Amino acid sequence: MRLAQEGIAVALVARSLPDLLAVQAEIQAKGGKAEVFPIDLADLPALPQQLQALLDRFGVCDVLINNAGIAQVGPLASLALADWQRVIDLNLTAAFLCAQAVLPGMRQQRCGVIVNIVSIAGKRAFPNWGAYCASKFGLLGFSEVLAAEERQHGIRVTSLCPGAVDTPLWDTVPVDFDRSRMLSPEWVAEVIAHIVCLPKGAVVEELTLMPAAGAF
Repeated sequence: MRLAQEGIAVALVARSLPDLLAVQAEIQAKGGKAEVFPIDLADLPALPQQLQALLDRFGVCDVLINNAGIAQVGPLASLALADWQRVIDLNLTAAFLCAQAVLPGMRQQRCGVIVNIVSIAGKRAFPNWGAYCASKFGLLGFSEVLAAEERQHGIRVTSLCPGAVDTPLWDTVPVDFDRSRMLSPEWVAEVIAHIVCLPKGAVVEELTLMPAAGAF
């Protein structure tokens, strides 16, 4: 919604069609442009074809925000392989596949912005968050290599590392944190909009955004 305020036509990607339609309606009510694409980013075998269908319908992608993520809490010693793989698949491999899908078009036009939403957990280790931290450390490394490889093609890549953000992700993990002390999604979106709207000659390579109240 924040990017739509900047006049950017947005492709909304998530599993839930009703949720997508609700966001689309809100954007359109304010004069913005949005199309919906109900895609399960965790379905890795189907993802390349689905992303290509999105691009065929939507056109060249100028901005990619890799923001999908899940968490699995528990000690590494007893973490099930399926739970480990599920986190790595969505938090890291899906971002890789999304970037691969948009790179040909960005290279052809010699410009583009990719913002990978990493997490402070990509820079710090948190006990019982091993799979999540591993996926985010990996995403940070992936993002840095992608930036190094693609800057020659005019593509700017940013690693954004926010601290805890008050989103529904916290409804899915058995922890009890004071969510009033977390960042709001709107604050994070404001930073992303600033990154995306920078002049083409400037790039924020990495940015850490933390809540002033001191939550991790």
